[in-house]
Amino acid sequence: QVQLVESGGGLVQAGGSLRLSCVVSGGTFSTYTMGWFRQAPGKERMFVAAISWSGRDKYYAEAVTGRFTVSRDNDKNMVYLEMNNLKPDDTAVYYCAAERRGLWPVRTNRDEYDSWGQGAQVTVSS
Repeated sequence: QVQLVESGGGLVQAGGSLRLSCVVSGGTFSTYTMGWFRQAPGKERMFVAAISWSGRDKYYAEAVTGRFTVSRDNDKNMVYLEMNNLKPDDTAVYYCAAERRGLWPVRTNRDEYDSWGQGAQVTVSS
């Protein structure tokens, strides 16, 4: 059974930075496409970023392009989301997710991802 655990969320002022981490256990991490999603209060869970199994290919939602960077370390079974120039609209619970077939081009539909973490709260104050 694949397990994902996020860490690194918190409270930050607008313009600040945070880095989310996600450790994956119980599977073959190096073969998975990994994604980050977020869910704001009262809204649907939305795609944020994804990275291919090799780390060579990345894709971002328009709202975060140029501010967020996704990366991975296959030796450590870790995926990261570096978030810069944060805005109040970035406030949400952030989830990492695994697409275990390793598909690319990127899947932005949350239904394509079959394993999820518990989420990490990110709050950006104005």
